[in-house]
Amino acid sequence: MTLRLGDSAPDFEQDSTIGNINFYDWAGDSWVVLFSHPADFTPVCTTELGLTAKLKPEFDKRNVKAIALSVDPAEQHRKWIADIEATQKTIVGFPIIADADRKVSTLYDMIHPEQSATATVRSLFIIDPAKKVRLMITYPMSTGRNFDEVLRVIDALQLTDGYSVATPGNWKDGDDVIIPLTVQDPDVLKAKYPKGFTAERPYLRLTPQPNK
Repeated sequence: MTLRLGDSAPDFEQDSTIGNINFYDWAGDSWVVLFSHPADFTPVCTTELGLTAKLKPEFDKRNVKAIALSVDPAEQHRKWIADIEATQKTIVGFPIIADADRKVSTLYDMIHPEQSATATVRSLFIIDPAKKVRLMITYPMSTGRNFDEVLRVIDALQLTDGYSVATPGNWKDGDDVIIPLTVQDPDVLKAKYPKGFTAERPYLRLTPQPNK
C-alpha cells in the first residue's frame, strides 16, 4: 500500500506497551505523531524516544499525541522504556506499538527491503484529527530525526488550517506568513487580514501571524 498526503491514515488494532490499541479510538480528536524505529535498545532510537518524551508538554499544548512502533514485542518494549527513562532522564508517557507480525508496518510502508527486510526504517507521520495524513518523513536507520522540525511543521499545519495563509521556507512560530496569490480582492484582503499586510513584491505578501 502506498500512502500519500491527504489519504486517510489506516486504522488498526495492535498490541502495545499499554495493551491492545485501536488506533482511531486511541487518537480521538487529537493530532498524532506516529513514528517507527528499527529496534529496541539501540542508541539512536533511545535518544529519539527520550526526546519525544521530553517534548510531551509541547505536544500537549498543540493537542498532539505521540505513538512509537517497532517490530519488537511489548514485553521487550517495557524493558526498554526503563532503560530510556534511566539514560535519558525522562518519563516515557506515550505507547510503543509491538508490531511483531508487521501488520502496521505493512499498512504504513515502514519496511524498506534495501535497508532491512525485517526492521522498520525511521518513518514519521503527522495525522490530523480527521485521520488524514498531513506529513510523511523517512530517515535512514543511521540518522536520528529532528524533532524541532516536527514541532515546526505541526505549528505550520495548524496555523494554515485556521487561516488563509501559507508559510515560507524556514518559517517558525511567530514569523511572518504568506497570503496566497488566490486572495487578490482588496475587500477580501481587509476582511481576512484586519491587522494589515505588506506587499514588498507583487508575488509575495507577508502579514503578521494571526493570534491563535
